[in-house]
Amino acid sequence: MNLDKLPWGVKWQALLCCLPFLLFSAVAFVLGVAWEPQRIWANLLVVSYYLFGLGLGGALFVALLSVTGARWSMAIQPTLVKMTDLLPAGAVGIALVVFARPSLYPWVGTDPESSTFQALWLSRPVFLFRTLLYLIVSWTMTTLLVRAARHDEFEKKKAQLSAAFLVVFTLICWLASTDWIMSLEPKWSSTVFGVYNFSGIFLGTLAAAVVFAGILGSPLTKGQWRDLGTLLFAFSSFWMYIWFSQYMLIWYVNNPEEAEYFALRQQGIWQGLFLANLVLNWGVPFVILLFRRAKENSAILMAAAATVLLGRFLDLYLMVLPPVVRGESVVGFWDVCLIPGSVALAILLFAKKYSPAMATGRF
Repeated sequence: MNLDKLPWGVKWQALLCCLPFLLFSAVAFVLGVAWEPQRIWANLLVVSYYLFGLGLGGALFVALLSVTGARWSMAIQPTLVKMTDLLPAGAVGIALVVFARPSLYPWVGTDPESSTFQALWLSRPVFLFRTLLYLIVSWTMTTLLVRAARHDEFEKKKAQLSAAFLVVFTLICWLASTDWIMSLEPKWSSTVFGVYNFSGIFLGTLAAAVVFAGILGSPLTKGQWRDLGTLLFAFSSFWMYIWFSQYMLIWYVNNPEEAEYFALRQQGIWQGLFLANLVLNWGVPFVILLFRRAKENSAILMAAAATVLLGRFLDLYLMVLPPVVRGESVVGFWDVCLIPGSVALAILLFAKKYSPAMATGRF
């Protein structure tokens, strides 16, 4: 839906429709803090990291397309630039969790039982400093990259910023995912966890770009839709490869401290969600996008991408919730109450400053 083709009254009605969902999630969060604090804060971490990943992923794609000189992507680049507006919202949510709810991380306030380096790395002052560093650097680099992307006359500067951003993104993706998510289980570690999170961010961003490009009416040709479908198919398989690599090695070695991660997620209701994660992120897009016609059909491709977006949320949910709630393996109201507000916020951020030029590939 192109909001600029609507009368101003209808525009505001469309935007005001999002406010009840925002209010609902805000009230639910306040109630959750009073009744189920650990669970609601864990879910805030999930939705915040989800939005942060999409925003940072949008900047990643802009940087990649600039470095590679991909001209075919000009029609989708405005959508990627708009996705970066999600980054500040995610960053604020993550900061709230890290600063206001230290008890979410079991290592806070306990005597270290590990190496001196890990004890120093997981000390709260150093942890908070790194969090601020990740958020400020990623926000600053993304802002500079977007400004350069809006001015074609600064192609050289844009390429230099893009190359620098790729290095910064690699470090932030690796270290931030380790700090914010893996440290929820401080006795567990995985050498491919950073790569796994990168694959999830990349796949989720690509899926979001497909969905938003279709909704905003980006002028993509049949060949461009096919290219996006091919990329979605390829990186869905890449995500599955990294997932299997991590799972297979832990299963084969059968070290109790490592196997606990998957053992916890294969009990009770988590087991069904564990399998659904594979189906949504890989099974469905793999089967659908095997066919050339499906990749060239924007409606089918958008449906496959929307499935991946749902799978991306479930993937993050399974990373965060099981170690926080432990025995409470029941998915309830507190696990879904923040989703409507997050979706409404994303819609509002996309509607902000949207112009007809964006639909034609100019911004």
